[in-house]
Amino acid sequence: MMQPSHKALVPFVSVDAMMALIHRIGLRPMLRRIADAIEADFLRWEEFDKTPRVAAHCPVGVIELMPTADDTLYAFKYVNGHPKNTRDGLQTVTAFGLLADMHTGYPVLLSEMTLLTALRTAAMSALVARHLAPKGAKVMAMIGNGAQAEFQSLAMAELVGIEEVRLWDTDPGARAKCAGNLRGTGLRVVTCTSAEAAIQGAQVITTCTADKRNATILSDNMVGAGVHVNAIGGDCPGKTELAPGILTRGRVFVEYPPQTRIEGEIQQMPDDFAVTELWRVFAGAQTGRRDAGEITIFDSVGFAIEDFSALRVVRDALEETGLGDRLDLLADPDDPRDLFGMLMRATPA
Repeated sequence: MMQPSHKALVPFVSVDAMMALIHRIGLRPMLRRIADAIEADFLRWEEFDKTPRVAAHCPVGVIELMPTADDTLYAFKYVNGHPKNTRDGLQTVTAFGLLADMHTGYPVLLSEMTLLTALRTAAMSALVARHLAPKGAKVMAMIGNGAQAEFQSLAMAELVGIEEVRLWDTDPGARAKCAGNLRGTGLRVVTCTSAEAAIQGAQVITTCTADKRNATILSDNMVGAGVHVNAIGGDCPGKTELAPGILTRGRVFVEYPPQTRIEGEIQQMPDDFAVTELWRVFAGAQTGRRDAGEITIFDSVGFAIEDFSALRVVRDALEETGLGDRLDLLADPDDPRDLFGMLMRATPA
């Protein structure tokens, strides 16, 4: 456990440092580390303080804070979602996060989380698919080829064994970008001319679109028996991707019901609509996929414990690699009662 020093400098991971860290560890090993950390933390689910994220909505987007804590560490993530940003040459999602020592309140890590959120979202998708996808799944349809698509594809390859990714996006440029980025990764990449074409032969269907609206990316008749649906695009009130009929024909798995009922695909359903909590599946307390013909649906909205896990992985990787910087973020006078004296003794530049 990190203790405050005479000059308490906080470990900091910039975007450049995060990219260096991922390359040093390796993208696929990093995805696996994050997935393993998430599963380990979900297995001690009841040790965490849990709350739905705190959201500030506007007509074009949302800004959210996502906090959680166990008895030793506190974590939060700041994240936005503004689909219109793409038109202005900006990221749809940006994020940063913090880990702090519960015993002192001192931060022990401040990190960029735009890249890290992409990794942890993909790691969580693949972790869930490892439990729920049909046995021997080799083909995934990737509906929506924006910033998440490559991460999702590689995580599914690493953790599930997906060998072919079938791409569809309404934007031909996004399809071409994704296909180009996945070239040379070992995946067979098929660029499709429609969502219907993309799902042909797919055992896993991932939907990841950005528009903040209730959309029908998958209609009821597009999802057949035995498919696993990884629905990650619907993640705030008024934003969905699946036809309600899909939800009633399949079994829906969620991270944290009080949050998912507000933000997920099941916001379309009655308050008593039955769902299965993933931590219970990971722990073996409830069954995941029950038979080869069952439709399983991961109604993914992202939960704070996943960010907690990802930040833990980054903290450990910093110790392993020596990467990252340190910030003079905390006032730390010689006499903790003399903050004013520290200020007065400072010589202006």
